[in-house]
Amino acid sequence: MVSDMSTHASGAATIEEVAAAAGVSRSTVSRVVNGSTAVSPSALESVKRAISELNYVPNRAARSLASRQTHAIALVVPEDTTRFFGDPFFAAIVSGINARVSRSDYVLNLFIASDDPGDKTTSYVRSGSVDGAIIVSHHTSDLFIDRIAAAVPVVYGGRPVRERERDYYVDVDNVRGGREATAYLIQQGRRRIASITGPRTMPAGIDRLTGFFEALAEAGLEPVAVEDGNFTADGGAAAMTRILDAGHRPDALFIASDLMARGALAVLARAGIRVPDEIAIVGFDDSPVATTVSPPLTTMRQPSFAQGEKMADVLLDLLAGRNPDHVTVLDTELVVRASV
Repeated sequence: MVSDMSTHASGAATIEEVAAAAGVSRSTVSRVVNGSTAVSPSALESVKRAISELNYVPNRAARSLASRQTHAIALVVPEDTTRFFGDPFFAAIVSGINARVSRSDYVLNLFIASDDPGDKTTSYVRSGSVDGAIIVSHHTSDLFIDRIAAAVPVVYGGRPVRERERDYYVDVDNVRGGREATAYLIQQGRRRIASITGPRTMPAGIDRLTGFFEALAEAGLEPVAVEDGNFTADGGAAAMTRILDAGHRPDALFIASDLMARGALAVLARAGIRVPDEIAIVGFDDSPVATTVSPPLTTMRQPSFAQGEKMADVLLDLLAGRNPDHVTVLDTELVVRASV
């Protein structure tokens, strides 16, 4: 249980001011801040609204007088559980983060923050239960992450959707990866090239598509089709179906994740379209999926485990008072297999 001692620095709201704005007692605010369920729904809503309007942050320095640091880090993933547990990318990222955190004095708390607008996660983080946060796979609609970043040091996995100079993040060069994947297809003589993209609410989806367009423009080509596959196997299958149903017959596809490529390959197999003879495919990630599909997938490798380790490294440096680089960008690498 965290202390309810509040900040009273100039310009910062106090717990008393939150209580007055919400029309409740100081102890009720304290219970909300501490995550207690012994609060009526109406009081909970009033306190949460007052906290948001006043931008109230419990005084971490005051709490530390009683408990010192929490020595806990929040890993926040704004995705649903189906995608989180079904995408090998997350397994590699979390493994890297955990490997680095396990070599420190900190413990890792995982929050899959999609079933609500981030309120539970935000309240927990802002209550002082963790010293810092790593946020992975965020979307333009995930406004709650700004409230987390206002309360604790944050490192983002991937370029933030609303990038600011003060942000810290670890990413791969997604533009370069998309460009090199597409350029490789062009080098193999392919000219009718389509793309299945990730969501354009996510920097990774935007940047890989940007690289695709750059490579086509450099070769004087236009895209045959561009469809969003939502970074899932089902999304990739649906996107591939839309491309074929529209009468498009590309001779190559840049697919911005291996999972989406798996879905697309299944659709092409059912349609009797041979890969790579009729359509060549390059994916992205070099996840275990790439070697289990048929044919094995040519793909852009991103060092997901190393990304996870580096994210944790940067956050641990921040918590130790060191000054890490704000931006770390890791390289991608083309891995050639039988799909081209």
